[in-house]
Amino acid sequence: MALSQQFPVLLASALRHDSVTPRWSQVAWTVLRVVAGLFMIHNGLDKLADIEGFATAYVEVIGLPFPIFFAYVAAYTELIAAPMVALGLLTRGAALGLFATMAVAMFHHIKVAGFSVPYLELSAIYAAIFLAFAVNGGGWFSVDQLLVNAIESWLNRSSREKLESLQAALQATERVIALGEEEAEAAKTTGS
Repeated sequence: MALSQQFPVLLASALRHDSVTPRWSQVAWTVLRVVAGLFMIHNGLDKLADIEGFATAYVEVIGLPFPIFFAYVAAYTELIAAPMVALGLLTRGAALGLFATMAVAMFHHIKVAGFSVPYLELSAIYAAIFLAFAVNGGGWFSVDQLLVNAIESWLNRSSREKLESLQAALQATERVIALGEEEAEAAKTTGS
C-alpha cells in the first residue's frame, strides 16, 4: 500500500479517542490522579501556616461569613481530600470537595482580577482535573477499585452460597414430592 493510501488510516488511528488500549489509558489516569492529589496537599499546608492571613486575604474578600471557619474548611479539605484522591480512596467525593475549593478560588480570582488568565490558570486546571475525577472516579488502579473487587467477590461468594442453599432446598422438596407421589400410587394399588 502506498504512503498516500496509508496516511489517512494512520491519521485516523492517531486521532481516535480509543486508539490507546484501556490499560494504558488507566495508567495515564492513575498518574494524573496521583500527581494532582499530591501537588494539592501543599495548598492546604500553606493555608494552615497562616490561617488568619488566608482568611483575611481570600475568604473575607469574597464576602463569606465566618472567614476563619471557612479558611479551615478549605485547608482541611485540601489536606484530607488530596491524599484520598492520590490514593484513589472515595475518589468521587474527595474530588468533588477539591473541585468546590477550586471553584471558590476561581471566584476569588475573578472578583479580584477579572478574567485574568495568570490568576485563573492554576485553579481552573485543578478544578477541571478534580471535576473529571468526581465524574469518572479513581480508575482501575485505585483503592476504590480494590474495595469494589472485594465487595463483588464477597457478594458473589454470598450469592453462590445462597444459590447452593436454594438448590439443596429445591432438591429436598422434589424428593418429598416424589415420595408423596409414590405413597399416593401405593395407596391406589393397595386400595383397589
